[in-house]
Amino acid sequence: MKLGDLSVGYLYSLQAALRHLGHDADALLRRYRVPPDMLARPLARISIPRFMRLGHAAIQLSGRKDIGLLMGRYSQPSHLGLPGLTAQCAPNLGQAFDVLVRFERLTSQNYRGHSSFHPPATRFYSISPYNNFNLFVVDSALASRRQLAMQLTGGAARLREVHIEFPAPDYADRYESLFGCPVLFEQEHNQLIWEAGSLDLPLIQSAPGTHAQLVELCEQQLQDLTRHRHLRERVEEILSPRLHSQLPELDEVAARLGMAGWTLRRRLKAEAGTRFQDIIDDMRRDLALSYMRDTETALGEIAFLLGFSSPAAFQRAFKRWTGVAPGQYRRQTRQQKPD
Repeated sequence: MKLGDLSVGYLYSLQAALRHLGHDADALLRRYRVPPDMLARPLARISIPRFMRLGHAAIQLSGRKDIGLLMGRYSQPSHLGLPGLTAQCAPNLGQAFDVLVRFERLTSQNYRGHSSFHPPATRFYSISPYNNFNLFVVDSALASRRQLAMQLTGGAARLREVHIEFPAPDYADRYESLFGCPVLFEQEHNQLIWEAGSLDLPLIQSAPGTHAQLVELCEQQLQDLTRHRHLRERVEEILSPRLHSQLPELDEVAARLGMAGWTLRRRLKAEAGTRFQDIIDDMRRDLALSYMRDTETALGEIAFLLGFSSPAAFQRAFKRWTGVAPGQYRRQTRQQKPD
């Protein structure tokens, strides 16, 4: 199981931001195995860890820790693929955000969770613990949603507040100048809270007939994407966001899948040759390997994210899985693996 992936469309704004700052964006993208033909390939995706490493490298190249905020300024609805174009044609801003949340799977997949829409707030899922590799992800996500709202409403949309989960970084003064409203750090969620009436604003490119047609295309693509998912994948999708907390029991997962617990147990055995607990164990192992290989996340943080009782328990499990300690595994894979 991987941490997740996202459309190469998310790189267009990074490319534009670096060019604006006078840097060779294409050279950086090639270094991370994203050649020009990949950017033009329909449905091409990159892993979330590679996206985070790319963003970190862009910060080092440009010296701009606020690169995510700058990316937001260069975001376009078309960067979000078919969902972005569908949102552009929606009757009002609220329906545009609803489209982006409903069809987010078409452009990104993160095992930790997904964006959500709780009027008047548009919320970006947590990717904590935070470090130098992922602050820009939150910055770019929130800034791009603000930019999209401005573009779609001709600048009429207004924010009441912006909430951000992590502590104020050393470039905190740049947030309020971008968002034009109070920005509060160390909050429960990463979210944009809109002024009353903003979500009801009509869009300047609203086209109800085209919007309805595009929604049908989004529905079809989403069905095509999910139709062939195996039962195990559907179980993993329910379990993964809750690995660090109280995991649901088999009966609860079965109910969410519309079946009885005994039916889920029997079908897992028949279709995947596995048990419910085996799936949990395999998820923890695969995600542990991905965290150690693809991120800079500390051992204690990984232990928490995967639901281990202590870092020591995590280290024992990791050595049982791989034969080596986590730190040794990380060093070995970094020596073997190019950027």
